[in-house]
Amino acid sequence: MKITLLVTLLFGLVFLTTVGAAERTLTPQQQRMTSCNQQATAQALKGDARKTYMSDCLKNSKSAPGEKSL
Repeated sequence: MKITLLVTLLFGLVFLTTVGAAERTLTPQQQRMTSCNQQATAQALKGDARKTYMSDCLKNSKSAPGEKSL
């Protein structure tokens, strides 16, 4: 009896966790961060060069990351 209840509660918890995760969408800032991170990885940037690129990419969110804003 106790084991059945425990297993049922465990499955319920797992189900609720997956449903909550599926509904979560990325904010615009998180989308920019993901995009900039993928681009930095594609360019194989490391260390200070990566930090500088990520900073510039996130600041220039309204333009393409390779473009300079005026």
